[in-house]
Amino acid sequence: MFDVVVIGGGVVGGLLLRKLSSYNLKICLLEKEGDVAMGQSKANSGIVHAGFDAKPNSLKAKFNVLGNKMMKKVTEELGVKYLPNGSLVVAFSNEEVETLKELLKRGEQNGVDGLKIVYGEELFALEPNLNRTALAGLVASTGGIVCPYELTIASIGNAMDNGAELFTDFEVVKIEKGDFYTITSSNGEKVQAKVVVNCAGAGSQKIANLVGDYSFKIGFRKGEYLLLDKESGNFTKRTLFFTPTKKGKGILISPTVDGNLLLGPTAEEIENCDTQTTKDGLKTVIEKAKEMCQNVPVYNVITSFTGVRAYSDRHDFIIEESKHSKNFILVAGVESPGLTSAPAIAEFVVDEIVKNMLVLTKKENFNPIRKPDYFFSKLTIEEKNEIIKKDSSYGRIICRCEQITEGEIVRALTENPKAKDLDGVKRRTRSGMGRCQGGFCQPYITEIIARERGISLGEVTKKGKNYTLLVGKTKLEIVI
Repeated sequence: MFDVVVIGGGVVGGLLLRKLSSYNLKICLLEKEGDVAMGQSKANSGIVHAGFDAKPNSLKAKFNVLGNKMMKKVTEELGVKYLPNGSLVVAFSNEEVETLKELLKRGEQNGVDGLKIVYGEELFALEPNLNRTALAGLVASTGGIVCPYELTIASIGNAMDNGAELFTDFEVVKIEKGDFYTITSSNGEKVQAKVVVNCAGAGSQKIANLVGDYSFKIGFRKGEYLLLDKESGNFTKRTLFFTPTKKGKGILISPTVDGNLLLGPTAEEIENCDTQTTKDGLKTVIEKAKEMCQNVPVYNVITSFTGVRAYSDRHDFIIEESKHSKNFILVAGVESPGLTSAPAIAEFVVDEIVKNMLVLTKKENFNPIRKPDYFFSKLTIEEKNEIIKKDSSYGRIICRCEQITEGEIVRALTENPKAKDLDGVKRRTRSGMGRCQGGFCQPYITEIIARERGISLGEVTKKGKNYTLLVGKTKLEIVI
């Protein structure tokens, strides 16, 4: 019997689990995939929004501004990279300049600091690569960038280190309510809980329906991205936005915390969670990026990907106890600025909702600190040598592009939450995320996974079941 069960292993669920782990509670997280950060938290822009876009008095506005202020401390504690690089919303017409003025007023209403509108040469001095057709820009100095899946993994790992449990491959198909909740997976596994928190992202409507709550509907919006090599990482200093539309903030150009350059996303309404990239979608990304900036280095593209954003028909975050099922908490419709808002949402849900359902007492030995997942390349020669003396595996570089060592890969396979496949190692260590996209290091990482997990090479997968890497031998072994 758990005090609280969190359904959904994304960034909101992860930070909420971490917050819960600071109390004397028996808690767990259920994730339908084979690893955490496999949905919206795996493929989004990684933007820490300043908070000027959300409508005043909305939950988006409230939690965006609070989450922005919390992000620095949260990332420092979890060993996650965070860069307060600021953002710039660019206007290319007089009508859009008026929109910037409205956003400025809205931001001031929301309590956002460091906002101003710049024009002409002052604008181009900030971002020299902007197209000279730009008229003005709204500068938001409190904007930033973070890695969404790194933050998710670190949050859940820290929670597990503080006593939380994680169940992966646990697709919730049935929820029964009596004196407590009994939650059943597609494999027939069951867990019981006094309180359930629905953080299932794209699946939150389905989970709510299982307890008879039909109070909202979830829609899906597909966004395609292009990622450029680190050689182009300094193309912009800030995150560059077009003026927003009803469909969202549009195509952006932004550096990443790991030194790459990101272009995207598109915004296409879809019926399901299709994550295939398309020729037309990527063409749109390139065309819009060239409208924003001159000489966009698209020749440096190293990969493309697609993310799906789930939004609700309420067009705001849904954060409340279900009116249809007592002690069942809804955390749904968390679209942009959901990543930024996640720390504040987690704190609110626990301290303002869960506290009315359970007795909360602080855990005296709670440790909020977590060591970074990949760190070796940033150390001095002396520091590296000291680590290698203790563990020689840190002296062997496996991923040359990202300078990731065998020791870091082993750590990803053995620390909470443990990586189980190639993409799991990739998300934790960045091995395979460089210019060659795993072309050289993948065979070595596959061997390390097999060795550390005690399985055959043929059992190692790319990203869980049905994604086998090796299907058989190409040569017969001849023994003389």
